[in-house]
Amino acid sequence: MSPLVIILWVSNICFDTLGQIAFKFAATSSSNHDGWYYWLNLAKNHWIWIGIISYVVEFLLWLAFLTLVPLSQGILLASFNIITIMLVGRIIFKELLTFYRLIGMLLITAGVISVGMS
Repeated sequence: MSPLVIILWVSNICFDTLGQIAFKFAATSSSNHDGWYYWLNLAKNHWIWIGIISYVVEFLLWLAFLTLVPLSQGILLASFNIITIMLVGRIIFKELLTFYRLIGMLLITAGVISVGMS
């Protein structure tokens, strides 16, 4: 893979992870979960806007990435986002990394390495 492809891939992973974490912060920050009040509180929450902006940037990076790699390779490399999101979720939200999740992470990593080497 060329340096540009790697930069786009890593940037895509970072913005996707930021977006997911921002959405989690937004979803859990409101104490009022009653109907429209919940949605209005979400619209006022800065985390929701950080998530949306992150997703827009990620979308543009994804398009640039796909112009440089075959779709089959790009989709497999994109699965690495799952690992970063689980790790950051563990660090920030203290979410559990069970035995099966760790095995899944190892298998995804092995797959990404295999695809990256081809």
